[in-house]
Amino acid sequence: MKEHFYDKLLNIHTTKEQKGFNQSDHYHRYEATPYAALEHLFADYQVNHIDRFVDFGCGKGRLNFFIHYHYDLMVTGVEMNQIYYKEAIKNKYRYSEQITGRKNDTLFFNGFAQDYPVNKLDNRFYFFNPFSVQIFMTVINKILYSVEQHNREVELILYYPSDEYVYYLSYQTSFQLIKEITLPEYDRNPYERFLIFRLVSH
Repeated sequence: MKEHFYDKLLNIHTTKEQKGFNQSDHYHRYEATPYAALEHLFADYQVNHIDRFVDFGCGKGRLNFFIHYHYDLMVTGVEMNQIYYKEAIKNKYRYSEQITGRKNDTLFFNGFAQDYPVNKLDNRFYFFNPFSVQIFMTVINKILYSVEQHNREVELILYYPSDEYVYYLSYQTSFQLIKEITLPEYDRNPYERFLIFRLVSH
C-alpha cells in the first residue's frame, strides 16, 4: 500500500486517523492527499528548480516531504491546527534524519491561511479544498497582491476542487484553467482530479 510505503520511505507519520479538526463551517476536515494521487499529479505536471510551493491546509506535511524528496524544492505548509502543526514539525525532524547530507527546505507556518505572508518567491499554491470559498477568495487576493508587488508566473493546483472554487477562479479572476489531470477513480467520482490554473497577465 502506497500510504505506508511512502511514509516509511520519507520516515514520517501521516496515515493515522485525523483528529481535532475545527468545527467552523469555514474550515473543512483535514485529509491528506493520497500518495497515489500525488504520483499521478507529478507524472503529468512539470516542476523546475525555481518553483516554491505553498500547501494551504498542509496537515502533517505529506506534500512538503513528497515534493522535497523528489525535486529538492522549498515547500511551505500552512496549517491552522496546532495538533497537526506539531506533528508536521515532528515529521520534519524525522525526515531530516532520512535525508542525511541534503538541506531540508521544508517550512511550516502555524496560523490561518489568510494570515500567511506570501513570499515574493512563492509561485505554486496547492489546495485540497481546505476551507470555504470566502477564505479562498481572501487567500487568492493576497496572492494577487503579492504578484502586483513582485511580478512572477503563478499557478494554483486544486485537488478535489469545489465548484465554488472553480467558478470563482474562472469568472472573477485572471486565472485560466490550463490543465486537468484525472485519476483512475474519475469514473466513480468526478471530483477526483487535479485542476491547474495559471495567472494570465494582461
